[in-house]
Amino acid sequence: MSDIIEIVLPQMGESVMEGTILKWLKKEGESVQADEALLEVATDKVDTEIPSPQTGILHKILVAEGKVAQVGAPIAQLQGSAAASPESEPKSQISTPKEKTPAPIHDVSQAPSTDRRKRFFSPLVKKIAKEKGISRQELESLSGTGAQGRVTKKDLLKHLELRGSSSPASRKGGLLSHSETGLSIPGSGDRIVEMDRMRRIISDRMIASKQISAHVSSFVEVDVTNMVLWRNQHKRAFYEREQEVLSLTPLFIQSLVKAIKDFPQINVSVDGYRILEKKDINIGVAVALPSGNLIVPVIPKADSLSLYGLVKKLNDLVRRARKNALKPQELEGGTYTFSNLGSFGNLMGTPIIMQPQVAILAVGVVQKRPSVLETPQGDAIVVRQKMFLSHSYDHRVIDGSLGGAFARRVGDYMEDFDPETKI
Repeated sequence: MSDIIEIVLPQMGESVMEGTILKWLKKEGESVQADEALLEVATDKVDTEIPSPQTGILHKILVAEGKVAQVGAPIAQLQGSAAASPESEPKSQISTPKEKTPAPIHDVSQAPSTDRRKRFFSPLVKKIAKEKGISRQELESLSGTGAQGRVTKKDLLKHLELRGSSSPASRKGGLLSHSETGLSIPGSGDRIVEMDRMRRIISDRMIASKQISAHVSSFVEVDVTNMVLWRNQHKRAFYEREQEVLSLTPLFIQSLVKAIKDFPQINVSVDGYRILEKKDINIGVAVALPSGNLIVPVIPKADSLSLYGLVKKLNDLVRRARKNALKPQELEGGTYTFSNLGSFGNLMGTPIIMQPQVAILAVGVVQKRPSVLETPQGDAIVVRQKMFLSHSYDHRVIDGSLGGAFARRVGDYMEDFDPETKI
């Protein structure tokens, strides 16, 4: 005997409420094994594969590729064994078929023009609309550039800009120029390129962070000669033993974690006028993808890891990030972010804070520089390996004294690195 069960879109992170079906990896009628990848789903955080909850046959696909489904909504039917063992219990939520219509799927592109009341609007779009006095009817009339024609924040702000420019007060007796409205007209030979989904997300989040946090930056020059010499001494043997690359980044993160333990006021988030002090130190690491976009996987409880553990964890996250194989939960829960601008040959920068965190550290390129070294025989000019630390922090809760002292403490730990460290 076999039963038809409904597979629903599983929870893929604490703040993820919906996902776009990118690709079905199985066709209707094809067999699938328990935990075998069944489909690819895109959320506002990451693209990920969803495994089959149990062995069976893909009976029917309920949500087509390119469509958006809510978490908990049925996306497919699976014909499986009625006598499935406990080991084959689904990892994602399933439910037996009910004699009712499945939960509605937001498919704006297919919505009839005469009934657009079922269009989906994100909480952010609805919040802006409420603040700006935009009615539901006006919101429904907008064309969207998001997935399946959804209205994005950018669409709404552009509409507000155009609406404002059409008012008598703003027209000043005539039409506004494109430079006044903020719009640009493509010139001859120009090419228009639509942002991909991830770039749109990055764009919205970076703008939001600058609007939320009062960004301030401090810079510190650091002598990392001991770290460079140690890494050069051990990298070949480490690779032969572990088949893993030994970079300087885990050493930098270890120093960062030590400084956070000294200054726990850095490891917080802000909610209105409340400050939430974090117990765990979860380090987000900015990773450049082959597409040119950035993604920030998180090393949870980084303070509990040895240097060896940091190397293994970091290499694993970076490797899977570049293969688009991260799980949504691996991008959540960060309390402080680290970015390596030096990998692009940059000396320093002013990184943007990852909300709701309050600070981010970027390291620049390591270069040989002439330095004055104090010796018992007097000062001497020597060649040392140096770099700059760029520390951006939220001035709402971190003053310059704390932000600057923290950056200096990170640098001190880097400079005091023990050349006898074992790995």
